Amino acid sequence: VFLSLQLFGTIVWILVASTGVPLPLLQGWVMFVAVTAWFLSIVFLSVFLFGYANRIAVNWNQADFIFHGATFVFYFGAFLLQAATTSLHHLPRKFNSTTQETILSAREYNISIAASV
Repeated sequence: VFLSLQLFGTIVWILVASTGVPLPLLQGWVMFVAVTAWFLSIVFLSVFLFGYANRIAVNWNQADFIFHGATFVFYFGAFLLQAATTSLHHLPRKFNSTTQETILSAREYNISIAASV
């Protein structure tokens, strides 16, 4: 479970980082969630790999449940924000401009869809 969380967190991290970030507040939160969840899952995995779980008197089943529950809530919120950013792709970048440059280019739109999924 931890390895899949790290893999998909890294993919989201890479996809969001490769876009032009037209809405920094929305996509900044997505990036924060991906990086934080990735880092915490590495820490959590290290606790088990190096045997600290046997030395620390914690209910690890409950800690695991809380960790994955919180990660789900944060990733779901990040999904909603990334999907909202993706849905705004057709809006013009500058409203007073005569050019029809959209917020997301076709490449950024496709990357944003992949990051949302």
